[in-house]
Amino acid sequence: MELQVQPKLIIHGGAGSSLHGKGGLEAVRRSLHTVIEEVYSLLLSGSTASEAVVHGCQMLEDNPRFNAGTGSVLQSDGQIRMSASLMDGASGRFSGVINISRVKNPIDLAQFLQSSPDRVLSDFGSAELAREMQIPSYNALTDLRLQEWIQERQDNFKSTMANVVAEPELVETTNAGRGTIGVVALDTYGKLAAGTSTGGKGFERIGRVSDSAMPAGNYATSNAGVSCTGIGEDIIDECLAARIVVRVTDGMSLKDAMQRSLGEAHQNKRDLGAIALDASGAIAWGKTSEILLAAYHDGEKIGDTLEWTGNELIGYC
Repeated sequence: MELQVQPKLIIHGGAGSSLHGKGGLEAVRRSLHTVIEEVYSLLLSGSTASEAVVHGCQMLEDNPRFNAGTGSVLQSDGQIRMSASLMDGASGRFSGVINISRVKNPIDLAQFLQSSPDRVLSDFGSAELAREMQIPSYNALTDLRLQEWIQERQDNFKSTMANVVAEPELVETTNAGRGTIGVVALDTYGKLAAGTSTGGKGFERIGRVSDSAMPAGNYATSNAGVSCTGIGEDIIDECLAARIVVRVTDGMSLKDAMQRSLGEAHQNKRDLGAIALDASGAIAWGKTSEILLAAYHDGEKIGDTLEWTGNELIGYC
């Protein structure tokens, strides 16, 4: 099939309250831009939106800087449980895994489940699927995350969540961030897809379910695709990803849908962020937190939101 539209791409590595110092900012920028460059080249070579999203999520999961895959935060019992989902806008199909352990790339299972009659699996079902797929066992633990958990245990788990960026020079020491990783792509055939993956918020009650494997945090149709980050409970309460996409599907522009949805979230005192694309190639991002770790390719150049600290709720191009 010949190329029909200019592909677009946007990714995120979480949301938070601070990037600590210029070194931290530049390190995060390099990480995000590397993913953008590689995934955008796949889109240019004819990869589908879903293929590009999965590849981007794999790269972000493999980077210990972010809270997904390797570098995931530990829950209250010291275990890592990850969640991920994929939604293909062309087929309108959502798939995901919830609280899976000991795999390198949870997004791989979400991709496999796209063609399954049972498309969202919880912990035991996800583990069984990983065995069926013969995915090798993998320990996603990093020294930084272990030290973070040990310190928090000594404080009797007073923090409600862990830091989202697993590098001490990148964040303030107190409650600096929260979130996930996510990718939204528009391919050369005009199709959209969105993927989201997380290690959770850290120190949470066993069995807690994040927004990342729900349409609240990850949603796409033929009209728009959205991936969210931030406090999972806040994203669920807003049903943010689906809310934005439904508004675009009902005829609102992506800019207006983001503005209204983030405005409502801000009014409701939610702590979250979102990245979005629509079928026309419009790119948008929004946050109620101070920092959104996002980068995008608009078809001509790479941009990012790392130094966006203004009071406005959304940005777009």
